[in-house]
Formats: sequence, structure tokens, C-alpha cells
Amino acid sequence: MDAQEFREFGKEVIDLLADYVENIRDRDVLPSVDPGYLQKMLPEEPPEEPEHWKEIIKDFNDAIMPGITHWHSPQFHAFYPTGNSYASIVGNILSDGLAVVGFSWMASPACTELEVITMNWLGKLLGLPEEFLNCSSGPGGGVIQGSASEATLVGLLVAKDKTIRMHQKDNPDLDGDMFKPKLVAYTSDQCNSSVEKAGLLGSMKMRLLKADSDGRLRGDTLAKAMEEDRAQGLIPCYVVANLGTTGTCAFDPLDELGPVCSEANVWLHVDAAYAGAAFMCPEYRHLMKDIEYADSIVVNAHKWMPVNFDCSAMWVKNGYDIMRAFDVQRIYLDDMKNNMKIPDYRHWQMPLGRRFRSLKLWTVMRIYGAEGLRKHIRTQISLALHFAKLVRADDRFLVEPEPCMGLVCFRLKDGDMITKQLLDNLTKKKKVFMVAGSFRTRYVIRFVICSRLTTENDVNYSWSKIKEEADIIYADKVHTKPQIPAINQILSREICEKSK
Repeated sequence: MDAQEFREFGKEVIDLLADYVENIRDRDVLPSVDPGYLQKMLPEEPPEEPEHWKEIIKDFNDAIMPGITHWHSPQFHAFYPTGNSYASIVGNILSDGLAVVGFSWMASPACTELEVITMNWLGKLLGLPEEFLNCSSGPGGGVIQGSASEATLVGLLVAKDKTIRMHQKDNPDLDGDMFKPKLVAYTSDQCNSSVEKAGLLGSMKMRLLKADSDGRLRGDTLAKAMEEDRAQGLIPCYVVANLGTTGTCAFDPLDELGPVCSEANVWLHVDAAYAGAAFMCPEYRHLMKDIEYADSIVVNAHKWMPVNFDCSAMWVKNGYDIMRAFDVQRIYLDDMKNNMKIPDYRHWQMPLGRRFRSLKLWTVMRIYGAEGLRKHIRTQISLALHFAKLVRADDRFLVEPEPCMGLVCFRLKDGDMITKQLLDNLTKKKKVFMVAGSFRTRYVIRFVICSRLTTENDVNYSWSKIKEEADIIYADKVHTKPQIPAINQILSREICEKSK
């Protein structure tokens, strides 16, 4: 493909994507395909001869698009948002076009230095303490990881390394390999699955401590668990606090967990993957009170900010800790001796290679501006509150817990089975997509404002579909036997067990 063909191909793709976004409401949010559908449509072998780009566009429309779940549909209300914007797409194009691998400063100075600048911009916008920024006098700083899952695992591995070094300092003969099985990590039973997975990947026992009735991990619960483990000869090493849990967007109290970790000299990692973006609005910063206790923080710019995946912003209070844990030297990498103000990011992550991800963060922050980003967050929160108001106006439904950020959890008052039936029926019809959660052992449906395209009319449409399906279920219920309470109780127990 020559430059002229590239221009033609690129223009066609840009037009295709612009049309896709503009007309996304015309598509069902979920695809109507069966597993293995694509294998039946595409050849088993790669093409022997070059193909024209127009054939690729045709196959994309005919074969790929039918199998897409439309995450940016205004009727996509599952999980949490995934960022997207024209500004971010352009940033990605620039990154892909330059195609640098910025593992060190010399590998591409602009790649490293723009990441330092944009991470400082974002940290200041969120109101993080200066000690976490690269522009401070201390060793703190930010780095873009691929996901919050990576950031959590990085934090665990750094905490493990730091704990072993600390104990070996007091006991030089200590065998680190014999010591590692004694290390323990702690988090809430409301944590994201990636936190538990970090324990598996990092070979560290991860205790999922019971949250309170509002889904928050309390300081006395953590302190008691640490005391129990010390009595058994185990060593507390790592704590993950949640600012916005996946299930109900609950916020762990850092003013309780922080002092416990500080006194025990245990690494405190704060997972604010979704809700952390709201801290750019001053009215929500009280939710990260005492963030100074944290050793590391992660906020997914690719979730609630209009930045395309992957762009997970992680800050550490002491960059030397992460460098000591991940520093592996080779003569071909020894291109310069940098100080902490110009980091070699290969020491701040698990892979060696890294993409120029800061370009899309840079383009988004410049195109939107701080006020535009705040407006995006506030608008989505107001849309969630509008949905909650609609639900509460129907006496068949109950909203619980209280809506938080862009999330509303709701259920039918007549029980778990009928609520599950409502969600199943809606999913089958593919017009609105939501997923389930649990609150105080009850089955709830999670409704999240996800797409940046969502308007009040879109929320009204989604609610109309939910209400219509409820009408159908209740009409059918009139002609069937009343729901057996025991079945509700069994389902509630199953939900409770799964949440543990």
C-alpha cells in the first residue's frame, strides 16, 4: 500500500467511524450472532496475494460489525463506562502513526516527557497531593499502565519486594523465598475481580474481608484481620482500598484504613478506577479524604473520561520503590543515567515495551479542557439521578442503595426471581443492556450511564423498555401461581454465597 492508497483507506475508515457514532442509536446494543459465527464467514487460511482495501471494508461491514456489542450505544448500561471520543481517536492515530516503543527516554524523549506532563496535569485536575506528582520535590510520580488490573498487580509486587527488603535489612540471613509465603494481602469482599486475581498472579494470599452493610471495608475489620494473621506467624504486606466498588460504587473510608496501614507499615493501594474521575469536580473530593495515606493510586482515564482504552493512570508516592522492584539492567538499555525527574518507564511497569499512550490523554485534555471534562462527569451523574427518579415513581420498583456517581441499582419489590426474570428478558430483546449485582444479599440490576452520547431522551427510552417488560411480566403473573417465597430465599442465599 502506497501513501495515496493509505490516504484513501484512512479517509474511508474515518467516515465509517463518524457515521457509526452518528447512527449508533439505530443498532441493537447487543449482537444477534451465535458462538463461532465468524469462523463460518472468513477463510481458514490467510490470503496469498494482497487484497484491495475496499474488500477489507466490505468484510468489516458484513462480518465484523454484526458481532459487535455496542459499548458506546446510549442503551449500553452494563459494567462501567469505557472512554471514547473523536479527540482520543485522533490521539491514537498519531500514536499508531509514529509507532514508537517508549521504554526509555532515549527510545523516544517526547514519549516519556509528555507522559510526565500529562500525568501531572491529570493529578492536579483530580486534586491529588503534590507528593504523588513528578513535579514535586520528592520521588513521587505518575505512569500510564494498561489497566487497573495491571496497576493493582504492580502495587502488590512492589509491596512484596519492599516488605522483603525491609525484613532482610533487620535480618541479612533471611531467605526471601522462604519468607514470601508468609505475606498476606487484604481487600474488601466487594472488590473487583482483578484485585483477587492480582493475589493469584503475585502468589500472595488475598483475604477478602467482609464489608459493612453499605459495602465499605472498615478500619477495625482490617486491624482485626491483621492481628489474627500476625498471631499465626503471617506478615501483613498489601491492602487494596476501593473508592467506588464495582457492585454498588461504595467508598472505603481511607481515614480508617490509612492509619491501620501506616502503623503496620503496610502498602496501601487505592483502586479508584471508575469513580476517581469524579474527583476533578471539587464537590466530590471529600470521598477521597485522607488519600495522603496511600502509597499508590489508580484512576482509569479510559473509563469515565473520554479517553479510549487503554490508559490507566497510576501514581506512586515513592518511585524508588517501584524502580527497585522492577529494575533489570542490560548493556543495550544503558543509554543514559536519568534522575527521577526524567523516569525510564521500563522500571515502572511489567512489560519492557510501551506505546505512546499519553498522546490520546493529551489530545483529550486539550480538546475538552478541564471545564469540559467536569461537565461530562456532572452531566452523567445528573442523568443517573434522572433515571432513579423515574424508577422511584413506579411503586413496583425499589432503588437501593442510594444512587452513587453514574450508577443506579434497582429491583422489583416482589423478589429476586422476578427481578432476574426482568433482566433476562431485557437482555434477550437486545434493546437495553444491563448486568446484575447484589446488595445486602438481594439481587439487583445495575444501570450505569456509560456512553458519552447518552441524553435524557435516551434514559427515558431505556426506562420505557424496562417498564414495558415489567408490564409484560406482571400481566403474565396474573395467570400463574404466586411466587413461592422459598425460591426467593434460595436465590438470595446463592447471591450471598457468590458475593463471598
